[in-house]
Amino acid sequence: MRKSGLIGLIVCVIAASSDAAAPSDVSEFLPKKPAGLGRPATDRAAWKALTASPGYRSVVDQAAGLIGKPLPVQSDELYLDFSRTGNRSRWQRVASARRSRIGLFTVAECLENHGRFITDLEKVITAVCSERTWVYPAHDRSLANFKGKIIDIDLASSYVGWELATAKYLLGDKLSAKTRKLIDANLRKRIFDPYMAMVSGKRRANWWLSTTNNWNAVCLAGVTGAALANIESRAERAKYVAAAMKYSKSFLAGFTSDGYCSEGLGYWSYGFGNYVQLAETIWQATGGRIDMMEADNVRAPAMFPQKIEIMGGVSPAFADCSVNARASRDMVHFLSRRYSLGADPDDDKDLAGFKGRLPESMIFSFSSSISAIHRGHASAGPGVRTWFDKAGVLICRPKAKSKCLIGVALKGGHNAEHHNHNDVGSYVVVAGKTPVLVDPGAEVYTSRTFSSKRYVSGVLNSLGHPVPRIAGKLQQTGRGAKGTVVKTNFTDDADTLVLDIRSAYVKQSPHLTKLNRTFTYSRLGTGSLTVVDDVAFSKAASFETALITLGKWERSGNDAVIVSDGGRKLRVEINTGGAEYGVKSEQIKEDVKTKTLPTRIGIALKAPVTKATVTLKITPVEK
Repeated sequence: MRKSGLIGLIVCVIAASSDAAAPSDVSEFLPKKPAGLGRPATDRAAWKALTASPGYRSVVDQAAGLIGKPLPVQSDELYLDFSRTGNRSRWQRVASARRSRIGLFTVAECLENHGRFITDLEKVITAVCSERTWVYPAHDRSLANFKGKIIDIDLASSYVGWELATAKYLLGDKLSAKTRKLIDANLRKRIFDPYMAMVSGKRRANWWLSTTNNWNAVCLAGVTGAALANIESRAERAKYVAAAMKYSKSFLAGFTSDGYCSEGLGYWSYGFGNYVQLAETIWQATGGRIDMMEADNVRAPAMFPQKIEIMGGVSPAFADCSVNARASRDMVHFLSRRYSLGADPDDDKDLAGFKGRLPESMIFSFSSSISAIHRGHASAGPGVRTWFDKAGVLICRPKAKSKCLIGVALKGGHNAEHHNHNDVGSYVVVAGKTPVLVDPGAEVYTSRTFSSKRYVSGVLNSLGHPVPRIAGKLQQTGRGAKGTVVKTNFTDDADTLVLDIRSAYVKQSPHLTKLNRTFTYSRLGTGSLTVVDDVAFSKAASFETALITLGKWERSGNDAVIVSDGGRKLRVEINTGGAEYGVKSEQIKEDVKTKTLPTRIGIALKAPVTKATVTLKITPVEK
């Protein structure tokens, strides 16, 4: 091991065993002057080399097309739109259009170096610094930030701070002294002073400082990155590094020990992606002496994208995720190299390019830890299954070069997860590259989404998931509503998972005495998934199960339905042990992120029962 790697490991051990490494321990590793990510515009050789990268070829033209174009207006009325209507999108769309010009103009100027983007960039910076608050309206429900009563830090403001600090570092005195002072003053007022007041206990900390979800990593990355790029005092910068090492442990605690991210793949890219950027920023700032990617509880989450993928690039849309969610390809490449995961067919891809955000772009475009740290031999990849035993989630895949045409994701878990949906017992079936039976994923966020009315939504409550409805009732919310693993049996040919999901219904259906759901995935032939629900009541009650699709469906004879989407078809054979049943579909009419509304295909026993077994056998229909 290199000397710097050894020192980094020692420091990480110190951080893991105490509240935080002492700032004095960190200070000696930092440069005398602040330094951001990437190379300053004065390093012409470095920037000239980037002009040949495909990811930068169009940047100058894009920026040139915006020269002289007025900024979208971000009025007070627009900010108040959320508090009045619950709509998040209108303000956020305008804010993104304004703030995105900071990175675009900065990179274009660094590439071209003719000075023609500076005037427009300074206008954007001045406009952003004149905003009442950098905090999203959705994160300022009381309007305390809008009214100037407090200065909080959120996902948006921390990003703006890091973006401005990076722009100033890259351009230096190409920006006017007035603009540089404006950036300094706003970073101090909106980011540094509030943050240090929280860390020191002088004011109440924002909730994200100790949370276990994506907010922690995103905000810490923005604040710490801005500080390392902008604050003159080395001792003060050291405090930010020490605090990041301490508080980021909360984020890592949000993953199960097997690396499962209950927020879903999209939020993995956002949250863990920012943790990687935070770690990389500190690694670069300390010359590799502090390596926050070394710990065992970082490696497991890093492998989540390859472990959660079902097949054909498709991953389950559990929690607030998109059906089309894919892990950031650049991040997957980066982590594949960083850990020698060996699961990336494009491992030699040129990562350089403008990603829309300056810090991320600089990490991927210039020398970083992946070019300095050598890892061991490549891993073999996830294989035919991934069993997240701590999370109760099973991914089943075909054998390589087999005739099996389907893969599945099976979910236990509980109903108090990050970005939770009431979905204990849910599943996804992928045929080829198409999720035919789905979890429909997230709705378009509004004020309802993160409120006491969250589970009014038909895609967030259990109506929008392929799970039972018991005595006419949906699943309840809370950690007590869980899928308890009764049995597992994994072989080369088949995987079986038995879940007791009674606790997800029993408070609302007290006569329910048993509800076991058995999944059996077979790799033989073209493959199949069998879902068996064994239910019992102390008093007769109704029972219904369901399929969810974004495609179409039709009856096939008396005891089967055909579900089709994207040119793929699945046959679902229904066996109720002789009990009469009906099949009826309904569209789930919510504002979803999918191209079509989800369809719930309800399969309901016609008479109340005290005991029943309902079996669905799902097989692919070959073309």
